[in-house]
Amino acid sequence: MNDIFPFIYMICILIFQRMGELLIARKNEKWMKLQGAIEFGEKHYRSIVLLHVLFFISLIVEKIMFNQGLSSFWPVILMIIIIVQILRIWVICTLGKYWNTKIIVQPHAKIIQNGPYKYIKHPNYLVVITEIMMIPMLFQCIWTSVIFTIINLYLLSIRIQEEEKALNSLTEYKRAFQDCNRFIPKIEK
Repeated sequence: MNDIFPFIYMICILIFQRMGELLIARKNEKWMKLQGAIEFGEKHYRSIVLLHVLFFISLIVEKIMFNQGLSSFWPVILMIIIIVQILRIWVICTLGKYWNTKIIVQPHAKIIQNGPYKYIKHPNYLVVITEIMMIPMLFQCIWTSVIFTIINLYLLSIRIQEEEKALNSLTEYKRAFQDCNRFIPKIEK
């Protein structure tokens, strides 16, 4: 099955989406810093940006080199990708002006605990983890999926610690999320 057009279409959508998110993030960053917000994790942020750029390059190169076609599980994988895109939009809408690609914390800000944050601490990172794993799998780019999932998990382990440390130092984050898991929704008994 010729899947080059779906691949090109997917890459274009994702790049357009990322560029739009960066515009939103910059606008929000400017607003937050005017409100007295403080930025954390500048050092590892460059690594995260590099990871995402290299992810796209690797995905394109692996697709061109091996062109394995669409996965035989493409309907399921595509549905997962669509669901995480809906979750991404829900996260951005829930956080509003506080959503960002950087760690920017406004001292004494009220912790948002609605939307997806009612169920887990880090829905945005769940989206990123799932995307980096599943988008390459859709086109059978196994190497990109495995390598970048591992690198992403490593970088997120640093970022999440940095983010939680910043939030704990400037807000009531720890108290607000004491009964909430990072990625797995807590099931009420």
